[in-house]
Amino acid sequence: MSNEPIALDRALASFDAMWSPRIVTRVNDYDVRVAKAEGEHLWHVHENTDEFFLVLDGELHISLREPAGERTVVLARGAVFTVPRGTEHKPYAPSGAAFLMFEPTGTATVGDRHDEIPAHVDATTGHALRPA
Repeated sequence: MSNEPIALDRALASFDAMWSPRIVTRVNDYDVRVAKAEGEHLWHVHENTDEFFLVLDGELHISLREPAGERTVVLARGAVFTVPRGTEHKPYAPSGAAFLMFEPTGTATVGDRHDEIPAHVDATTGHALRPA
């Protein structure tokens, strides 16, 4: 990890892959990741951790399957949302988005349980950030 400031716009410019987060730094035992998205991710659940999202650009939709039923939250630029642990969810970005996630190091992008992984989704625990 760098001991210098990291410009998120430069970090995002350093890669083109969708649904393939880059680790920009770590805080204690947590990764701070940035990702780009367009189209749909997949239904998945993180059994033991919440998942925090901050939209940096565009608009991110997150469908949720909750005890009361299914709903979708829409996050515009600057909005934050935390998906509670154990909640099945599916992020998607109809027109593209860039976002920051905060989650425990080693958390898989496809969760602990998930639908079949489509080819456009990178099943990873995050990739190292390469200089822009």
